Amino acid sequence: MSRLQRVRENFKRAYESGRDSVRLAREDSHTEPDAEVEFAPPPPEPDEVHHSTSSRDDAEVPHSLRIAAAWGWRLIVVGLVGWALLRFVGIISVVVIPLAVSLLLSALLAPAVGWLRRLRLPPSLATFFVLICGLAAVAGTLTLVITQFVNGLPQLTEGATAGIRTIQEWAKTGPLHLSDDQVNQAIDNAQDWINSNTASLTSTGIATAATVFEVLTGAVLVLFSTFFFLRDGRKIWRFIVRLFPVNARWSLADAGDASWVTLGAYVRATVLVAFIDAVGIGIALVILDIPFPFPLAALVFLGAFIPIVGASISGAVAVLVALVDQGWVIALIVLGAVILVQQVEGHILQPLIMGRAVAIHPLAVIVGIASGVVLAGIIGALIAVPLIAVLNTGVRRLARRRPEVPPSAVVVAGGGT
Repeated sequence: MSRLQRVRENFKRAYESGRDSVRLAREDSHTEPDAEVEFAPPPPEPDEVHHSTSSRDDAEVPHSLRIAAAWGWRLIVVGLVGWALLRFVGIISVVVIPLAVSLLLSALLAPAVGWLRRLRLPPSLATFFVLICGLAAVAGTLTLVITQFVNGLPQLTEGATAGIRTIQEWAKTGPLHLSDDQVNQAIDNAQDWINSNTASLTSTGIATAATVFEVLTGAVLVLFSTFFFLRDGRKIWRFIVRLFPVNARWSLADAGDASWVTLGAYVRATVLVAFIDAVGIGIALVILDIPFPFPLAALVFLGAFIPIVGASISGAVAVLVALVDQGWVIALIVLGAVILVQQVEGHILQPLIMGRAVAIHPLAVIVGIASGVVLAGIIGALIAVPLIAVLNTGVRRLARRRPEVPPSAVVVAGGGT
């Protein structure tokens, strides 16, 4: 056999061997029908991916689930940042609270300083004069309040004693029909409760005395901060704005100016409303010959800085004093006067004086006050509503369409003062 024939025979055997293997594979496929399905190749991946996904795997996730996940992790990040910020503010609250009070005082006194500066007074002298006048007014008011309280304390003590006796007689002869032993037992229980809580009350007093240094430090910080906010407030704000990117400076400066206007309008309107409340309730107390009319009116004035609940609580104190000193008839009259003043404030003074510039929904006010009390006590309740008003104005300004930057805008420049 020639070499060419041997090659031909080898190709023939290889062809027959391959044909036999194919035939056997087809027979196996007929005997095992599930093998083709089991080892079937996966379907081809889509050529195009949705514009909201970054890979083909994301395309298999429902759109609503991807949106919920995106919102979820962003809310988690914002929550963590807010929690860390609150913790940081709580750690340095000794500094943050005086600065917040200084901002409120600066918003209140800024028009007076601006008026004096327009009279060609130097900035430092105008600011110092306004602060001295403010301190003199506060010191005079406190002196008058303390003097009236000390002078009227014996009368109030006698009235409280007579009121307790009246309650004892009512408990005996009224609908309760309590015996002398039951009344004495109730008095003894009250005395035992006071004795058992003396330790906690004493510890609270000691803790309060330990914070006197912090209070004095905060007062000094308030004075210094208010002085520099009134004198160099615009320079400080420009310096803060320049810390941000250039493209964001104009919008941030515009939102800050609008928020400052809102804060000033809120503080001045609140002072005016509080003064009207104090005058109205004070006149009613003077007419009804209630002790401590001026201190109670001053308490109403201070309480009015906490919207909705502050004036009501301070008015309740006036009702209790009237009940102890004059009886329940005069107390009801005082209660009517307090309610009348509150209605005038809520339906006339607040809409007329506050206006739309600082209009806040009552639900936001209540939630803000409650949150402020939980986070920072009385100071938190005091600054919660102005903080909400400022944030409301600032966020609205930032969310609107950015205005065109004027060519002479100083805040956009990289340097200068």
